[in-house]
Amino acid sequence: MKPLSQPNVLITGGTAGLGLALVEQFRRHGSRVATFARHVHQPIKTPELTVFNADVSKKDEIHSIAARAFEALGHIDVLVNNASSLGPTPLGPLLDLDCEDFESVLQVNLVGPFRLTKLIAADMLKRKRGLIVNVSSDAAINGYPGWGPYGASKAALDQMSRVLDAELSPHGVRSIAVDPGDMRTPFHFLAIPDANPEALKDPKISAAQILDLFPAFFGNPQPRYKL
Repeated sequence: MKPLSQPNVLITGGTAGLGLALVEQFRRHGSRVATFARHVHQPIKTPELTVFNADVSKKDEIHSIAARAFEALGHIDVLVNNASSLGPTPLGPLLDLDCEDFESVLQVNLVGPFRLTKLIAADMLKRKRGLIVNVSSDAAINGYPGWGPYGASKAALDQMSRVLDAELSPHGVRSIAVDPGDMRTPFHFLAIPDANPEALKDPKISAAQILDLFPAFFGNPQPRYKL
């Protein structure tokens, strides 16, 4: 498979942090992009960029999300499942967490991406072309205290990526997980308020690294990338 040239891209949670950096990076490379987040106060609709308000954790909004993205882009070559939730902050022990809060994290980080992937990948399979990028974390493979629901959801997302790639790659669609590293984002400071900014990556660097990996994604991709 050859890498996509100027793909049409749908990015979840694309108004801050890594998501925003990815939107900017894809647009810089000539891609048309659609993105959404839970708190979009000024929707945007141009030929090159569509930004709207939506919540990937809401089951009744998933079909609307996909429909608006297809309306804006015509077809979607790349889906980036980036939107994430930490759960209640400050972070605390897993067994102190209410079951409802655990479920809420899974809805954002795992179930929502699964629902959206089902809709977007169906069209990719018809065209025999596409890439699903699931944004993961080192919390998926390390047992960090306080990161229980987030880490569990990202570990499951990693495995979902592997299974999807095994099932879809014979039909021209790839699925991979990417750990972008510890970045200087509002999300990271929400988790660790006293983190040293100088020790964290600029999300623009991680976004550029993800795009640099595109030839590998469409060649013989690894199941998971640590940037």
